[in-house]
Amino acid sequence: MIYQIYPRSFQDTDGDGVGDLAGIAARLDYVASLGVDAIWLSPIFPSPMDDFGYDVSDYCGIEPMFGDLAGFDRLLAAVHARGLKLLLDFVPNHSSDRHAWFVESRSSRDNPKRDWYIWRDAAPDGGPPNNWISDFGGSSWEWDEGTGQYYLHAFLKSQPDLNWRNPDLRAAMMRVLRFWLDRGVDGFRIDVLWHIVKAEELPDNPLNPDWTPDRTERDRLIQAFSTDQPEAHAISADFRALADSYGERVLVGEIFLPNDRHARWYGTPERPQVHLPFNFQLIENPWNAAVLRRVIADYEASLPSYGWPNWVMGSHDAARIAARIGEARARVAAMLLLTLRGTPTLYQGDELGIGEVAIPPDRIRDPQHFRQPTLNIGRDRSRTPMPWNATPFAGFSTVEPWLPLNGDWPARNVAAEERDPASMLAFYRRLLALRRAEEALALGDFALLSAPDGVLAYERSRGGRRLRVLLNLTSKEVTMEWQGAPLLSTLTSAPEPGKLRADEGVVIA
Repeated sequence: MIYQIYPRSFQDTDGDGVGDLAGIAARLDYVASLGVDAIWLSPIFPSPMDDFGYDVSDYCGIEPMFGDLAGFDRLLAAVHARGLKLLLDFVPNHSSDRHAWFVESRSSRDNPKRDWYIWRDAAPDGGPPNNWISDFGGSSWEWDEGTGQYYLHAFLKSQPDLNWRNPDLRAAMMRVLRFWLDRGVDGFRIDVLWHIVKAEELPDNPLNPDWTPDRTERDRLIQAFSTDQPEAHAISADFRALADSYGERVLVGEIFLPNDRHARWYGTPERPQVHLPFNFQLIENPWNAAVLRRVIADYEASLPSYGWPNWVMGSHDAARIAARIGEARARVAAMLLLTLRGTPTLYQGDELGIGEVAIPPDRIRDPQHFRQPTLNIGRDRSRTPMPWNATPFAGFSTVEPWLPLNGDWPARNVAAEERDPASMLAFYRRLLALRRAEEALALGDFALLSAPDGVLAYERSRGGRRLRVLLNLTSKEVTMEWQGAPLLSTLTSAPEPGKLRADEGVVIA
């Protein structure tokens, strides 16, 4: 079970309103008390913070606002001392334009590092080399006056794409992974892995006939040639071979693709790739039992026999679960996430039931919002600080945090929920403890069961132990006959045989 920490928003110890590594270390007992196995840290490397750490200016250092390498080593030792693992966020598709590599690359056309990035001449009309659109909107190409060429950027213009077809660049990035593996990290979450190689001739992407104005500008095109190229799989396999050479390490790949293409990122038994190609389908699909039943069945059917599933319900890029579907249903969602077959990833604060957070226009920080402000796709809403207690600034900092706290933080904070046996935090802890205690939930087989409309039901089994999970995804009581010993309900009162109450989930032995 993986717990994602967004370092800027976990705990501030130096009074600048931004979280830091010392803050994470100070809160490790809380993380360990949840019952998770591993921590994934969003980027902590030196960065101008144009995209809040996903624009890396030095892959082998620590951003000073977070601490330094000595502080990282202390944090890693403290994580391991608690029996936890630590994953870093590796960003291989692009660097910052202030990385020394790019500074050299743009210095002249004949610089040895010129080909470490993707440069092209203008089109015959003087415009960009092709029609590719940045994921943040606008052209994926930026003109460089000094050298008279365009460079490619899949995201912000200050995030130039690296050229993974260049063997020297590939070798340099493999050295980056070795640097952190030698330091003792337990693996990596690999950012936008399916982006890292582009079609060699850089042809135009086809138009998307289904695009409508309420979708992002990126979606005007089908990213047929700018993502998910066959050559990327060999690089993914090289990452895996390196990780495997260090023993028990794990690689998680950020992949947004249809099931058939998504499954290819597991590789083959002879040439495996990432252990866990992230599966975001619980975020991407509506809260509907029939839809989720189909999603789960199709995903399970798509997995190779050697592929281990995984599920994600919240992240630093998505709106919070409770904001999307409400707190009552967020409890059912937690039970779904933690009882499906496969590795679950939890996002900090979801265990408190943090919902919609009001962010005034003058406090918005996310560049994705400013690029397409009418679409309401800003990511600040999931990156707000952790509320620890009812002291000023919720115990997160001694000054105003970099983003606003959830409005109900005086009541919805860790300390308050630890005192309340009916709280969302108490429920998460019981749920995580049940998963840890029951091998059928952690490692067992999975089978969908028939159920009334609005109910998602399935069985987990291992070694003769059979558990049923019944989830009412509606706000109405549903008649459903069931027998057995209820182990856990999403509601505070005992389940009632013969029915599922509104927004109730139960695990039955």
